[in-house]
Amino acid sequence: MEEEPLTNGSAPGPPPPGRPNLLTILCILTFVNGGLTFISSLFVGAFFDQFVAIATDFSEKFKLPGLEMITGGRPMFFFVNAILYAFSVIGAVMMWNLKKNGFHIYTISQILLILAPMYFFQLPGPSIFDIILSGTFVILYSTHLKLMT
Repeated sequence: MEEEPLTNGSAPGPPPPGRPNLLTILCILTFVNGGLTFISSLFVGAFFDQFVAIATDFSEKFKLPGLEMITGGRPMFFFVNAILYAFSVIGAVMMWNLKKNGFHIYTISQILLILAPMYFFQLPGPSIFDIILSGTFVILYSTHLKLMT
């Protein structure tokens, strides 16, 4: 009777569960959205005056409502956004590696991303679209918490 060789001093047995496909897809979507928004927020914050000039011309030319609110803001909003999106991506990287703390970092950053426009633009309430989108991702991520350590 042959014994199976031990690897790394551990007993033989089934390999640890891998990352589910849904978690992989959620993380990739978060990497793409969070990464691109992080970069764009940094650039808009750093070049805010130029952004305001371009957005104002664009808004007048194409009669787009809503840009006045953003151009009337402050560069600090975009820097805060960049930091929060960076934490969102960090949380997703941790969840990619099946670390439960990543879920908490991601969730807190999403809550703050929903609240930040209310603070910086003196809005009466959060965006319903942001609540639905962030809430959906948080709920879908939470279904994988039992796999994370």
